[in-house]
This record gives sequence, structure tokens and C-alpha cells, in this order.
Amino acid sequence: MATEALAALAHETRLQIFRFLVQQGPDGQAVGRIAAEFDLPAATLSFHLKNLKQAGLLKVTREGRSLRYAPNFDCMNALMRYLIEDCCQGQYAPDGCKDGGKDS
Repeated sequence: MATEALAALAHETRLQIFRFLVQQGPDGQAVGRIAAEFDLPAATLSFHLKNLKQAGLLKVTREGRSLRYAPNFDCMNALMRYLIEDCCQGQYAPDGCKDGGKDS
């Protein structure tokens, strides 16, 4: 899961789209609004959204004839937990590492 999500986010446009959708909250945005925000051709946007969805980072719902994409916060949070799992040799606390995150 982590490698697919990180690979999807490694592309600048997909990272920008994902960050935009995270800012929109759990309801996400309709495809038309995303396209307007990023001024992308429909085929290009579709390619990027499909990649993010396949990586588990986005959820999609149909509203009539339109699609709405929203961040999959469960996947995003699992990825974040995975990335910090061994932070400070397993001594990570929610407010930072034991030494306050400072270099020794």
C-alpha cells in the first residue's frame, strides 16, 4: 500500500491534486471543479485521478452524471503512521520526538 501511494504522490500534478482535495475536506470536489482548478485536459485529469484512486488515496462517488473525488483519509492516515512508525527508534510521541525533534 505505501509504495503505491508514494509512487502516485511522487508526480507533481498528482501531489497538487491530492493536496487540493485534502483541503476541500471529506466531501471532495466534482471533476469539473478539479479540472478548472488545474486547467488540465479531461484525459490528463482522468489519468491522474485514476492513478490516485488505484493507489487508494481517493474515493469516488457518482452524483447523477458527474463524479466527485474525495481524499481517502483512512489511507492517508495509514500512510502517515507507516512513515513515522519507527521515528526516534519507536519513541515517537504525538507532540514530537523525545528530544523535541532536534539533532544531537
